[in-house]
This record gives sequence, structure tokens and C-alpha cells, in this order.
Amino acid sequence: MLMAKSQSDAHDLNADLRYQEDILQGVSRTFALTIPQLPERLRMVVGNAYLLCRIADTIEDSSVLTIEEKKRFGEEFVAVVRGDTSPDAFGRDLAAALTGGCLDAERDLVRNTPCVIRLTHSFKPEERDALTRCVRIMCGGMEDFQEGNFTHGLRDVPHLDAYCYHVAGVVGEMLCALFCAHSADVARNREGLERLAVSFGQGLQMTNILKDIWDDKARNVVWLPQSVFERHGFDLRTIRPGQSDPAFRAGLRELVGIAHAHLENALAYTLLIPTSEMGIRRFCLWALFMAVLTLRKIHANPDFSSGREVKISRRSVKATILATHIAGGSDWMLRQLFRVAGSGLPKIDLKATPTS
Repeated sequence: MLMAKSQSDAHDLNADLRYQEDILQGVSRTFALTIPQLPERLRMVVGNAYLLCRIADTIEDSSVLTIEEKKRFGEEFVAVVRGDTSPDAFGRDLAAALTGGCLDAERDLVRNTPCVIRLTHSFKPEERDALTRCVRIMCGGMEDFQEGNFTHGLRDVPHLDAYCYHVAGVVGEMLCALFCAHSADVARNREGLERLAVSFGQGLQMTNILKDIWDDKARNVVWLPQSVFERHGFDLRTIRPGQSDPAFRAGLRELVGIAHAHLENALAYTLLIPTSEMGIRRFCLWALFMAVLTLRKIHANPDFSSGREVKISRRSVKATILATHIAGGSDWMLRQLFRVAGSGLPKIDLKATPTS
């Protein structure tokens, strides 16, 4: 149940919650699918957290905002989430500035920032702290990872790790904090969960980076590490869709192996969620297994030229849901299912990953 100070406040918050549930369908099909698996209270908080992150991403990904505008809006958004400034002017000004280069649903979300923030500020202190920290770190990384600075790739794997942390690893930490705040059973494994949370986020983010190589390249940005491809004899300055270059395929294979290893850590993370919290388990498992299946498609078709070519089918999504429903309560079955899903994929020892 939503907690409010008056009947009027309760009505407003319930309307805000309805908006949150509706807009999630427009800005993310994947999270619109996985978030409803969570327990009701946690579903509301995680849904709100995703929308906050999506607003931060919209600022960072905008093709019409200058670097100075992105920094200004990012800092203002952190202040809005923290409760130091009103969300109304922020939402109005940012929506007006986003004259192109973003989805209609994203602009609608920005315009309705006050709805999102009213829910944020109704949460418990530990929940608000987790959300605020995540948004602060995400927005703080914008200046370091401006798209225009990476037209020919990131430097190396540690640089990729730093990028993934700012856009996804910190989300893994936030989810860990929210799961532990929600459930005493989960909190008993806090130490292990915290140790794996960043890797969980990075596995999912690296899968998206590999899937979206050519969509990103169309925006003149490359999130691949130069050193990996240089070691195999490929220059990322020459990257182009459908190039069918053995050296590029070798570099891609290595990154698939790194992502696979992070997803194995994501499985270990998920198995630390007790079976008494099956909703949280399903939330993690669905994202994890859909990522593994996407890696399989990338690995099987390294010369793909569009993200559509390596997007998993609706049948695969349904199969993932069914399989994890059957195996979700058995750690042994989930390990076997992960082994089968990742069959044939390379896997890199993360501790032995070259740094340059």
C-alpha cells in the first residue's frame, strides 16, 4: 500500500503509480515484463528506480543537448531526486530542450518527472537513499563518458569496466540494497550479494553493448575496448557493419567470453536469493537467461549488421519464462539450465583478463 499523509495525497500517489505502470510499457518492454514478478511493494520501488535511471539515460543519450547542458540537467536532476529542488521546472525545461533524438515516451516521462518524484519521496529512507545514490553516480559519470569522446572506442577492459559501472554496475548495487531492505531473508546474504552486484549489472550491460554495436555506431559512438581488438590485429577506427573480418570476430569473441563470465557471476548472485523470495529470483533469472540467449545469437552470427538480427525471439522469451518457473526453486537445476543455455559460448577468467 502507498503511504500518504492525507486522503488527497493518497489519491495523487495512486494516480502517480498508475502513470508509472503505464509509462514503463512505453520505455522498456523488458523491464515491463520482469518488474511485475517482484513482490508488490518492491515492484513499485524498483519500477520507480528504473524510471529515474531512464531519465538520467535520456539526458546522457540526447543528440540535441550540448555537453554543458547535459552536465547542468544531470546536476539538477540529482538535486530533484534528493529533494533539494522542485521537479516541475526541471521536467518542463528538459522536455522543451529535447526537441529531437529521443522517443516520444521518453519525452513524456521527462515531462512527468513530478509524478515520478512524488512516488520516490514517499518511500522509506533506506529506499530513497539507494535510489539517490544510484542517480548521483550515474549522472556523475556523464562528464567522463560523453558519447562524442568515444567515436573510436574505449581504451581497454578497465575503461569498459568503469563505463559499465556508471551505467549498470551501480544499478546492481542499488537493486541489492533494495532487495535487502525488503527482505530479512535476502539480507542474510548481503555480503555475498554485494560482492557480485556490480558483475551482475556488467553482464547485462555488456550484452546490450554487443547487441547494439551497430545502433551505437550509427550515432558515431563505439563502446568497445580498443586494446582487445588491437591485440587481435583490428583497428576500431575501421569498424563497419557486415565487415566479416576474422580479427574483428576474434575481438568480439573475447568480449562475449567476458560477458559470459559476468553472467555466470549473475547466476551466483541470483542463487543467493532465497527460495522464499521467488519473485525476486524470477526478476533476476529472466534478465539473466535472456542475456545468455542473446550472447548465443551474437556468437553464432558475429558478422551481424543490426541488433534486430541478434534479438531473441518471443518464443525464446516464453521458453525462458517456462524453464525458470520449473527450475526456479532448485539451485542444481538452474546451474544445469545455465550450462545448457551457454553451451558453446567462450568464457574468460575475469581475474586473468588482460588490462592493455
